[in-house]
Amino acid sequence: MARTKSFPSRSASSFGGTFLYGNASAVQYPSKAAAKGIRTVQTNRRLRPGALALREIRMYQKSTELLIRKLPFQRLVKEVAQELKPGLRMQGGAVMALQEATEAYMVGLFEDVGECALHANRVTILSKDLRLALRIRGEII
Repeated sequence: MARTKSFPSRSASSFGGTFLYGNASAVQYPSKAAAKGIRTVQTNRRLRPGALALREIRMYQKSTELLIRKLPFQRLVKEVAQELKPGLRMQGGAVMALQEATEAYMVGLFEDVGECALHANRVTILSKDLRLALRIRGEII
């Protein structure tokens, strides 16, 4: 009787998340399976809790583009400007400068808020962290 390799009792992660269909008596690894023409089905791997958030944080720290959409921000700025002085017109560069300054301020503020939460031995930021950060900065809500 010929010896055949049996399927391992582990999950699909031992194959790198790939299930193989074909000859059930022998385990085919993805590179060998591709050579023999056996079709493979890629499964989605479940990430550990917080891994996706850390990946997004790294992505946003590397990027230089603006985080707030341009058109909604422009509408908000024009709405506030019309309340203060009706008929006020703005150049596009002025709105972009306002958006850059706003985003720089907000990012710095949220860094401080995160540090306040860490100081309280928490990961989640709360409204009291925002109030504390503003109070430390000397700003009024």
